[in-house]
Amino acid sequence: MKNFFRLIISIIICQLAGIIGSFFTVSSVGGWYQTINKPSFNPPGYLFGPVWITLYLLMGISLYLVWNKKDTAEIKIPLIIFFAQLFFNTLWSILFFGMESPVLALTDIIILLILIIMTIISFYKVSKPASLLLIPYLMWVSFATVLNYSIVALN
Repeated sequence: MKNFFRLIISIIICQLAGIIGSFFTVSSVGGWYQTINKPSFNPPGYLFGPVWITLYLLMGISLYLVWNKKDTAEIKIPLIIFFAQLFFNTLWSILFFGMESPVLALTDIIILLILIIMTIISFYKVSKPASLLLIPYLMWVSFATVLNYSIVALN
């Protein structure tokens, strides 16, 4: 039962990051975001929600696999790095949509990419499946970085 509780908490933590970010996103998508120039490869808006819900679910399961390890000394640094990347993940929506600043968001997402890579490496040492679950997240954020850069360049 303790393990199931940790799994649910891990998923909720990650989904909450998405919910916080969505508050800033929803308020801007119909306004400011519509007025800026976007590259031709900008995905349709309806795609973002399901993709992020799935990525946050994978992140939650990944977090659980590491948190569930018995050696707390072994997981301390990986968890710190994980929560740092989760913070920068949430901050991106605040900067891009809330503050309407693609430039600040670009700085944030570059830091986020580095932290995701660090998370994958540190999780790999604790749980290979946990690190592999983060690969789709890394791929999506890599694409989002190119998209964010393109929006800065076009505006």
